[in-house]
Amino acid sequence: MYEIKDHEEIISPQLIYYKDIIDQNINKAVNMAHTSERLWPHVKTHKIPQMVNNLVKHGITKFKCATIAECEMVANTPATDILLAYPLIGPNIKRYIKLQQTFREKKFYAIGDNLEQIKLLSKEAVCTNEIIHFFIDVNMGMNRTGVPIEKLNLLADGIKNLKNIQLCGLHCYDGNHNDKDLIKRRESVDTTMNQLMPIIEKINKDFNINLIIIAGGSPAFPCYDKYEKVYCSPGTLFVNDYGYECNLPDMKYQPAACVLTRVISHPNNGIFTVDCGYKAIASDPKVLRGEIVGLSDKVEELFQSEEHWVFKMKPGYEQDIPQIGSVLYIIPTHICPTTALYPFVLVAEKGKIVNKWDVVARNRKISI
Repeated sequence: MYEIKDHEEIISPQLIYYKDIIDQNINKAVNMAHTSERLWPHVKTHKIPQMVNNLVKHGITKFKCATIAECEMVANTPATDILLAYPLIGPNIKRYIKLQQTFREKKFYAIGDNLEQIKLLSKEAVCTNEIIHFFIDVNMGMNRTGVPIEKLNLLADGIKNLKNIQLCGLHCYDGNHNDKDLIKRRESVDTTMNQLMPIIEKINKDFNINLIIIAGGSPAFPCYDKYEKVYCSPGTLFVNDYGYECNLPDMKYQPAACVLTRVISHPNNGIFTVDCGYKAIASDPKVLRGEIVGLSDKVEELFQSEEHWVFKMKPGYEQDIPQIGSVLYIIPTHICPTTALYPFVLVAEKGKIVNKWDVVARNRKISI
């Protein structure tokens, strides 16, 4: 499935995206959501305009971003709605305003969870005569960002009187709902949503609006099938990785990216080294950072450094040690930061390299 027929000229290590598998994963996500219109996926996994274009072809037009650069990248595609799912602080407030002014044909949304921060955004919006379409960032239990659910009403009341801030929705990222057991994930989602729904009704009444609700990150995505008015925002699943394959066995999304690497040394009996250090594959998580296709049951990891990754054959498999110069394929455990390590990915279909996609938004700034 992952082997590239003409790999002789590919410089290793090199990240490869498999478009045929990506398309299968997109179709699976659309079917799971029942309609492409319910999907509001994140682009931080890939940061690639061709990926956005491909998703648009499947009917997905709304996207989440983590940086201004990602927003600018998406704005240069046919996408229609762009949420910057990261609090605006410092110079990013003015950058966001400029982004909105530059791409008038797109609809942008900002988020925040702190009234003082939102006041600064309001002040800049007034100075530039801009209206900011705004989502409150809700802490669904992950404790990374977001206002606690029990303080959501209070923050909404504080926003009500801020000039040029137009409350539109709630950003409810729920990466903490990630139990391997789908039934337990559903129970966690239902518990949180039961807390949230009365507050949503109150805010809708107080503001005379219908809040847009974005939830359902990759782990929790299948748990929102009964919440038909909630947008789901999986990001990783379209490319997928070894981490989600192991931790979300019910999802059955195929990993669609590999690092092509080569064996460079046999430093001792039964030991081999590949040219895939942590500058070529994400250094998180602390456990195994990738699966060697076809060898995972036969090897154990010894250590990894910047440019080297060292493995040892398990007892009984010494004769299967890959020869020096052999091409191996490693499925990253965490594809998002792995992609950001590469200026471009090679694109494969049916075992052949057919394209090269620049990872345009891997830098923090493009032009804005």
